[in-house]
Amino acid sequence: MKFALAIVACLGLQGCAVVAVADVVASTVIYTGKTVINVIDAVTPDIVNKKKKD
Repeated sequence: MKFALAIVACLGLQGCAVVAVADVVASTVIYTGKTVINVIDAVTPDIVNKKKKD
């Protein structure tokens, strides 16, 4: 009985680890995307942010 409980606990912890890794990967992708957009905006501000002529 204890062995089965230990296996269930390990599987549960592994699931949490998978979710944590997926969260880190998603956060990294989002942060990288924001950084790329900011760099593009800094290099070519007139193309990305078109200003209306008054």
